[in-house]
Amino acid sequence: MPDKKISAGDLEHTKKRLEMLDKRLDNIDSVVTALVERVMRQPVTIEVACPKCGSTVQIMLTSSTKTAGKG
Repeated sequence: MPDKKISAGDLEHTKKRLEMLDKRLDNIDSVVTALVERVMRQPVTIEVACPKCGSTVQIMLTSSTKTAGKG
């Protein structure tokens, strides 16, 4: 198996790709966190349509955590 040397350009390209991936993961984390915070306050219904048959599936997300009340 021949040895392949990695050039500085390849390393820079890989570094930029990893930074882009890190930013995307941060964005996904923000969206999921916002969704979870909303679910903790009130139910959320997600509707997903099947691309083949077109039927719709509803998924309701609710929280089982009770908020602390006074008294």
